[in-house]
Amino acid sequence: MTTKIELLAKLNALFDADPDAPPVVTLDEYFSENDDEESIAPNNWGFGRPSIKLIYQHLQDIAARTDVQGVYVGLHDEWPESLDDDELWPAAENIHIITTAPQSEVETWLEALEIDGVSAGWPYGEHKLSPKPQADYTLYTIFWD
Repeated sequence: MTTKIELLAKLNALFDADPDAPPVVTLDEYFSENDDEESIAPNNWGFGRPSIKLIYQHLQDIAARTDVQGVYVGLHDEWPESLDDDELWPAAENIHIITTAPQSEVETWLEALEIDGVSAGWPYGEHKLSPKPQADYTLYTIFWD
């Protein structure tokens, strides 16, 4: 399990390595100790978006698929606000799934999460330390709002 302090240390190191692109972390690093319902898709919380716990479970199920290389969390550019606020978990912007499945199939996996869309690639630039898709895999970004 990753604590908030450990997550913030990793985010700071990722920022230092590449300050021009959003940092990306694993599901466990982001969700294992996170109970801040406002940390991802806050505008959808209470309007159909499931709880953080259910999002985490659902994404873990996707990550366990044989056609998925990995599932990651892309941080929002406002994540540093959590450095000075013990109540805030670092804010996430989106979820990244690396898979051989077509986008239409990925969209069906995510219906229960009340997402707003799926697109191929890194929407705000690729962090130089981000996970790299293997041959024949595509990176999809899942977003709300």
